[in-house]
Amino acid sequence: MFTGIIEELGHIVRVDRSADAARLTIRGPLAVRGAAHGDSISVSGVCLTVVAQTPDSFTADVMAQTLQMSTLSSAEAGLAVNLERAALVGDRLGGHIVQGHIDGTSQLLSVLPGDAWRVLRFSLTAAMAPLVVDKGSIALDGVSLTVSAVSAATEDEQWFEVSLIPETLAATTLGERVVGDVVNVETDILARHLERMLALAAAGKIPFAGAPASVPPSSVAPTPSAPFDTYAPTAGSAS
Repeated sequence: MFTGIIEELGHIVRVDRSADAARLTIRGPLAVRGAAHGDSISVSGVCLTVVAQTPDSFTADVMAQTLQMSTLSSAEAGLAVNLERAALVGDRLGGHIVQGHIDGTSQLLSVLPGDAWRVLRFSLTAAMAPLVVDKGSIALDGVSLTVSAVSAATEDEQWFEVSLIPETLAATTLGERVVGDVVNVETDILARHLERMLALAAAGKIPFAGAPASVPPSSVAPTPSAPFDTYAPTAGSAS
């Protein structure tokens, strides 16, 4: 699990390809600090497992499905990548919940520069379009961002925009992106769960969201909710 707050800009130093997989060696002194065999590191949004390491680099295997769904299919030595170690339990969640499981890719359609910011517009596939909403969370190449605009549902070509501050432009690979570039996209996990639930409900597989399939909807009594002003702190809590 990651937060989408990039810790380091790394570089791919070696790519060994086979018929349906690849082994990447990536330089990232901070990323390998404290890392051990089997640990997870996000590489431009893709969760990879450390299989070998040196004091300043690590090696990870990439399976066929990941190559097909992400920009790692065209990875080569010298490519800059965003690196983030797995989140620590109890640490601050500076971005949002990022799994490192890519939904697909999007192409950069336009760049609108500002004095100290930049607005990037990306394409949206039909499969990902329902999962992206204005002011919602999205991870691009592993970077946690907020959607600043999204196309109307009636538009033939779907798109979304993100607005990047100077820190994001300087600390991640997004600052180097130009029109035509492709990035890895991970949509919000809550949106993916909701889409699945709605699809099952529409197919009649569940009576309604939240009720077990074996329980008739009429037999499920609503649970009353307490009003907000009835909250009382538990014993020992700070006031």
